[in-house]
Amino acid sequence: MTEQALLALVGPTASGKTEASVNLAESLGAEIVCVDSMLVYRGMDIGTAKPGAEQRARVPHHLLDLADPTEPFSAARFQELARRAVSDIQSRGGRPLLVGGGGLYYRAVVDDLTFPGTSPDIRALLEVEAAALGPEKLYWRLAAFDPVAADRIQPRNARRTVRALEVAALTGRAFSEHSRDWDRYPSGGVRVAGVEVERPALRRRIEERVEQMMPGLLAETGRLLDMGSGPFLTSLQAIGYAEAIACIQGAISRAQAVTATIKRTKSLARRQMAWLRRDPRIRWFPAGQGGAAEVVDEVSEYLGVSEHRVEPAGVAGAEG
Repeated sequence: MTEQALLALVGPTASGKTEASVNLAESLGAEIVCVDSMLVYRGMDIGTAKPGAEQRARVPHHLLDLADPTEPFSAARFQELARRAVSDIQSRGGRPLLVGGGGLYYRAVVDDLTFPGTSPDIRALLEVEAAALGPEKLYWRLAAFDPVAADRIQPRNARRTVRALEVAALTGRAFSEHSRDWDRYPSGGVRVAGVEVERPALRRRIEERVEQMMPGLLAETGRLLDMGSGPFLTSLQAIGYAEAIACIQGAISRAQAVTATIKRTKSLARRQMAWLRRDPRIRWFPAGQGGAAEVVDEVSEYLGVSEHRVEPAGVAGAEG
């Protein structure tokens, strides 16, 4: 017996995937499975460009609002919940449509990747070191022990550096040894469309989005802080939220918060595309200033090919 391959729409932040995915899901008769590390947090809506109530009313969305910003949330937990959601949709005769920008959570669903465990105590010690010494100090420690992992991490990215060192301390093995499967892209289990927005157009879209969202993001961040979410939390180090906190605390102006958020968002978009371009299974659809909306019909036709089927074992290890 065969079943349909998983369908996915990927692309960088601000490429217009959210609205386009709703139109796409409607045309395909699909339900959206959001594969994004920040959409899982409740109350973090504006800075994450989370699908709104109207969009959710049009098409069922899964894997939103799973945790409070104060809760730790791992890729392994996401993988488990995502595969459960996929299996549930398929058991009802539905079609899952994965939608996201980052390579980690998308591949956690479509490929048989394993994730090392966690140690809150080790992580806490490393986070204290990162705060006291600066993330670069920990980064160079990682580079000396595991240069392969370090080469894939920005020196100031404390979260990823801490995670790599945590895994090394917990398992006694280099973090890069656990990620060898990232270089394998088994075909057949997924049919992926990628939105590639022209660079000047994507830069303008990012600038416009950040300008528009900043007033609401400042208010949203203020509410999160009032509710007890501290700036030290991983969730509130997300792009836009860290800058909003600095603005609220008087460290930078609103204009500086906008500029810094734009800069970090553009950097994120570049990294996302670098990750996604490694995947030979993605068929790219070029778009301009209109973003993903320009290519919805083409993508719908590509993903709607009913003959593209695989054996059940190829569907990303979905669990019933």
